[in-house]
Amino acid sequence: MDNATNDTAMAPGLITRFATIVGDANVVTEAADLAPHLIEDRGLYKGSTPLLLKPGSTQEVSEILKLASETGTAIVPQTGNTGLVGGQTPRTGRADVILSLARMNRIRDVDPVANVLVADGGAILADVQKAAEEVNRLFPLSLGSEGSCRIGGNLSTNAGGTAVLAYGNMRQLCLGLEVVLPTGEIWDGLRRLKKDNTGYDLRDLFIGAEGTLGVITGAVLKLFPRPVGHQVALAGVASPEDALKLFDRASTLCGSALTGFELMPRLGIEFTSRHIAGVRDPLSEPHPWYVLIDISTSDSAQTAEVMVHALLEQGFEAGLVRDAVIAASVTQQTALWTMRESMSGAQKPEGGSIKHDVSVPVSKIPHFMAEAEKAVLAAIPGARICAFGHMGDGNIHYNISQPISADMAGDKQAFIDRWREINAIVHGIVLAAGGSISAEHGIGQLKRDELARIRPPIEMELMHRIKKAFDPAGIMNPGKVVTMPSTI
Repeated sequence: MDNATNDTAMAPGLITRFATIVGDANVVTEAADLAPHLIEDRGLYKGSTPLLLKPGSTQEVSEILKLASETGTAIVPQTGNTGLVGGQTPRTGRADVILSLARMNRIRDVDPVANVLVADGGAILADVQKAAEEVNRLFPLSLGSEGSCRIGGNLSTNAGGTAVLAYGNMRQLCLGLEVVLPTGEIWDGLRRLKKDNTGYDLRDLFIGAEGTLGVITGAVLKLFPRPVGHQVALAGVASPEDALKLFDRASTLCGSALTGFELMPRLGIEFTSRHIAGVRDPLSEPHPWYVLIDISTSDSAQTAEVMVHALLEQGFEAGLVRDAVIAASVTQQTALWTMRESMSGAQKPEGGSIKHDVSVPVSKIPHFMAEAEKAVLAAIPGARICAFGHMGDGNIHYNISQPISADMAGDKQAFIDRWREINAIVHGIVLAAGGSISAEHGIGQLKRDELARIRPPIEMELMHRIKKAFDPAGIMNPGKVVTMPSTI
């Protein structure tokens, strides 16, 4: 357990020493200004801090961590504050200092010939995408929060998004890192090589570590040629089983041109149509399930058009597709993707929502869906299950909205209070299927204790050894991912 004392105070002299590093203009101490940085999007975690620092360079980050290590000051790295497991939120009742990378937002270099881009850890994802587009290249990571999330956070959580099927997650999209260690030492691993077999791959230790081993201040990212042809279609299907069969046909027919295959329930379509401006179901009648198909080709728009028509024709002939629509313009493509990307946010107006970010082997998705539905409805009759996600890579966001029955409709907190109970039910089914309790959101605070329960002891011991080796003083994002004895 975390044995830290309940102490939010910080000596004025120490605040002054930190302020000297970044300049008074880049120090935040006022409660109103700190407030947005103390709570995560779902409202599950709210922390406290006496101080937020905004360094402007890797060297300033280094000086901050040197001082933190010397004084035993806990540091919580924070980029866009868009995480969903409390990994970026300071602890409650502690003097954790937030280290914000908001000022470190430069695109350092773009090399379209080598297909690489070098960015600060605080660079906004949308700005990275734009910088790639300006040289006719693609950075494929795409998230609903891309206008505010930042590269350092994307890497620290090994973000996935909607294009993992074709391009991989952030681990696959990164060639090299620049990291400031808890001691203040700077590791310059900004290598642009696709082949480099020279010892341990230190890069992979920091990707997905959620700021517990160091602060990612720079990254070399992979770029790709921009697709020439792009087509998006929405199909209504009867069941996840039929969706899986259609995915198998899509994979065979389209190969690497299949860049997205998203599964959505009817309930999710209703939520987005009801609460998201401009969203509507484009099919003539409702269907139990929907799949969003994204195809990108390198040669011509005609090829993408031919592929999507051929796939849907096969789907109709096999009785897998009940109805479908093909986007006739970029605007319509965007509208179809908006329906999918806004599905989680559309649950908020519906009351309490218990959420899961899980993955199972693709072939087991229908079985998981069926078993989880039975178990959840047995526990909470009338629960509204909105399970959607990246069917192509097995990542399902198994979200559950509170019932609308009279006895539950007005008691959001009573429903949210069952979060852990329902998590245990769903995660048990996930693990029985050989899946993971965290597909792309990370561990943070939300799943820290559960991780310790489900992983083999030797695996947890190795994680503890790594944490202790990199962060012997225990200053880096304490209380996240792994539990370490601490007095900080």
